[in-house]
Amino acid sequence: MIFAAGKGTRLKPLTDVIPKALVPVDDVPLIQRVMQKIVDSGATRVVVNIHHHARQLENYLSLLQMKFPSVEILISDESNNLLDTGGGIKHARELFSDVPPTPVLIHNCDILSNVNLADFYASHQGDATLLVSQRETQRYLCFDDDMRLVGWTNIATGEVKGTKTDRLYAFSGIHIMSQQLMQRMDTYPDIFPIMDFYLHECATADIRGCLKTDLRLLDVGKTDTLEKATEFLCKK
Repeated sequence: MIFAAGKGTRLKPLTDVIPKALVPVDDVPLIQRVMQKIVDSGATRVVVNIHHHARQLENYLSLLQMKFPSVEILISDESNNLLDTGGGIKHARELFSDVPPTPVLIHNCDILSNVNLADFYASHQGDATLLVSQRETQRYLCFDDDMRLVGWTNIATGEVKGTKTDRLYAFSGIHIMSQQLMQRMDTYPDIFPIMDFYLHECATADIRGCLKTDLRLLDVGKTDTLEKATEFLCKK
């Protein structure tokens, strides 16, 4: 699943006229770059949620369907109500249906990285796997010695959710979730963030971090990082 429904407020004024997913990096829209990476990893079905400038993105996804004919591209329409990341997954659940159910890789549309998605997907065990790194940030996920998620902290404010440990890693915006874990979303509201879900469920679910020490990642969610994106793509 590609998260592409956000309003992209940090990318204004570009996103006043186009959705964030269609913002170009080196003349290629973000959604196409992420789609290419996912297709190259072996995916045969990709779900994309839409909200902001929804019809523009829907039309572009029709073009991508022709570009990637071997992949089924499905739309989870949130035009009437933006559901946040957790609610977006819950709303799209029926589009993931497989027999037997397979884990779902979830990727923010504004993330560029050097991660091998096929290798990351193959590493998945348990209920959820969160790709993390040692990059500096203010907000960290906390893990125990077995890399099981136990909490979250904002080191700038001192806020802690769950348990704070010495194993603090930054979330990448790329993760894998089993469809069995998604069933627990039935008791959640229509709108909620995915990290709140993970933190609430980690006491009884096997939610682990996958640390990639050589991860290169760029969040192209704001104008200053957008300017660095072309240079980022040129680096190996």
